[in-house]
Amino acid sequence: MRFVLRLFGWLFAAGTIVFVIGAVGAAGLVWHYSKDLPDSAQLRNYEPPVMTRVHAGDGSLIAEFARERRLYMPIQAVPKLVIQAYLSAEDKNFYKHVGVDPEGLVRAAISNFRNKGVRRPQGASTITQQVAKNFFVGAEQSYERKIREALVALRLEATYSKDKILELYLNEIYLGAPAPGQGSYGIGAAALNYFGKSVHELNLQEVAYLAALPKAPTDLHPFRNRERAIERRNYVIDRMVENGYVTREAGDTAKKQPLGVNPRTVSPNNIAAGYFAEEIRRELQDRYGEKKLLEGGLSVRSTVDPKMQLMARKALVDGLVRFDEARGWRGAIQKIDLSARDWGLAIGELKVLGDVAPWRLGVVLDVTGDTARIGLHPLTDTSGALRGERTTVTLGADGIKWTRRARVSQAVSVGDVVYVEPIDNRPGQVRLRQLPEVNGAITVMDPFSGRVLAMVGGFSHDQSEFNRATQALRQPGSSFKPFVYATALDNGYTPSSIVLDGPIEIDQGGGLGMWRPENYDGKSTGPHTLRYGIQFSKNLMTVRLAKDVGMPLIAEYARRFGVYDDMLPVLSMALGAGETTVMRMTAGYAMLVNGGKRIRPTLIDRIQDRWGATIFRHDQRVCEGCDAEKWNNQREPRLVDNRDQVLDPLTAYQMVSILEGVVNAGTATVVKSVGKPLGGKTGTTNEAKDVWFVGFSPDLAVGVYMGFDKPKSLGTSATAGQYAAPIFRDFMMAALKDKPATPFRVPAGIKLIRVDPRTGMRSGGEGGILEAFKPGTAPPDSYSVIGAAGDGSTPLSVSPGGGRSVGSGTGGLY
Repeated sequence: MRFVLRLFGWLFAAGTIVFVIGAVGAAGLVWHYSKDLPDSAQLRNYEPPVMTRVHAGDGSLIAEFARERRLYMPIQAVPKLVIQAYLSAEDKNFYKHVGVDPEGLVRAAISNFRNKGVRRPQGASTITQQVAKNFFVGAEQSYERKIREALVALRLEATYSKDKILELYLNEIYLGAPAPGQGSYGIGAAALNYFGKSVHELNLQEVAYLAALPKAPTDLHPFRNRERAIERRNYVIDRMVENGYVTREAGDTAKKQPLGVNPRTVSPNNIAAGYFAEEIRRELQDRYGEKKLLEGGLSVRSTVDPKMQLMARKALVDGLVRFDEARGWRGAIQKIDLSARDWGLAIGELKVLGDVAPWRLGVVLDVTGDTARIGLHPLTDTSGALRGERTTVTLGADGIKWTRRARVSQAVSVGDVVYVEPIDNRPGQVRLRQLPEVNGAITVMDPFSGRVLAMVGGFSHDQSEFNRATQALRQPGSSFKPFVYATALDNGYTPSSIVLDGPIEIDQGGGLGMWRPENYDGKSTGPHTLRYGIQFSKNLMTVRLAKDVGMPLIAEYARRFGVYDDMLPVLSMALGAGETTVMRMTAGYAMLVNGGKRIRPTLIDRIQDRWGATIFRHDQRVCEGCDAEKWNNQREPRLVDNRDQVLDPLTAYQMVSILEGVVNAGTATVVKSVGKPLGGKTGTTNEAKDVWFVGFSPDLAVGVYMGFDKPKSLGTSATAGQYAAPIFRDFMMAALKDKPATPFRVPAGIKLIRVDPRTGMRSGGEGGILEAFKPGTAPPDSYSVIGAAGDGSTPLSVSPGGGRSVGSGTGGLY
């Protein structure tokens, strides 16, 4: 008995030693594999990357920026059917195990033993383990990784509730890409990208397909491997029936349905807003950095008005095409050999501009005299396999009228790759198109807030991301003159002040010789009013006025208006010889029409972080009384406008009135056909390398620019009135179509007096024009003439401190 007790003691001691050694060894292994793993605090504070989304002013989506396209959905917002599908497909014991599922391990081990060498080993990862793998461990295939994965899974279960772990999983998993650029992370993004629906709109077969994807999203692609995708989807439906989530009848009905995948297409907003979205992306990256842009889940409410954006793009494109096609057909983009190739595959390999709709890329299949049959570029998926139908259209004589070719066979031949556009009300008939060589930009702004309602930086963002509205520095030509005249009007001049339109010589000094500026037509017309000088864009009058006012003062006003930061104070700058952008010029004109208030152009109204807190707001005005809890007969809330006044409101209206005359009877009469009160100014630079029109209605400021990216003349007789002003006209025609003809606001203190437009003196009776005057500046019976040599007169109202500077440019601006 004593021996038995002693033996039992030895065995107990040995067992204890083995247990201790085993425990120490196990603890050592746990320590070894967990020393680099995240602790509970790191797990608790984890935030998965979420994409930044940009919305238009009306709430529609225009852009998404992300490394991983993910829409984060709290578990409370996830439909039960979705949860049931993923539990059935991935981890039916999820709510029972502690992070590692022993039953699943045994089942996987038996299956792998039976099928050894036959197929890929079956895994036994729980949903918690998948979260651990995807978030913290990585996907390396090794026993060490599996141990680390299990350890993190246990920590996750100790840190989070089951619902929180499932929430992380459903928002993190990669679910493939149904179409190029649509890689989907999480169920929210996948529902949109695969079916164009929100998660709440998905039916049983759609939910089952999404639940099938985590195992092998690439191998279960809906178009490349459709049969296998259906098989896996049906497997998930069977598991849902088996687990009692859906009835057998519902499951059988769902299994008979097609996949129904319909990748989300790009909306018209996205097509038209490429430049707008890219400008916002740059601003967000500059403001917050790339990581927060791509992973921070920012929600951006932009200022863009989708309808105006489409109008602006159409007006600009039509103007560029109008100019380009007037110079004739340049020929096909390229030629492909169709003799030994399927035409659909051949053209499907070519890059297509996705933002030039309704234009379509096509290849000429055959030509017979006055008609040609053209095959259109089909849609493709990520594999390059054709998805769209093979569509052919007909190009007839009406479609080539602009090409200056007598017959279709003289314009195109078999194998030519060309762009075509459908002809309205003629199904199957198309018009030949060509990508214009000339380019341009248009910016539309709310003049009272600086909100950019539309911006198009070129013909096609897919063709060139260079934004000509914000990045192109070009000479504004005579569209800068209003700032010269506004400076004069703000410093003692009136719209009826007389300036000589006559030859002038400026000694440039330093051996540079004499500068002799000229009017566009090379003629001079004698003394005229300031209104006449702007209305007919007289260079000689502008130079004399600038010389009299002083270029340092004009440079200061140009800075106030934001046109230039530090303009060189030389006389040629008064004719627009400096370089600026369409955005800056539009903002400057906006300050004229808004009564002289400084505005900051913005493409963003507000930015919210992933939790909904506002972290940026453009409108900095203070609303007094807006925080009242209830109405107690107090004063109504009041917005306090604390913006700087850059120009006297009376001066601003005088300038608006003069610029209205440019449209009604000056260099921009082409705009008059809009039939609404409008003002603006043309600008054509030396050799017509750039043409501008910047103008406004009472509630919109619009800037238009056209020119070649590598500057060259648009033509010896080209003017802004011919090419830029019609773009402004077309946009305003569309934008103001259903708006009343609202007159410009006349500020208190302005006196409207009828004057003779030739002399600027009071006009008797009903003749003459109504001119705007500040109090005490009504026109006298006679004027002296600025710059009239030898007549003994003195210049009128030389501004205080007006310096004298000599321009060094070449003149000839219009």
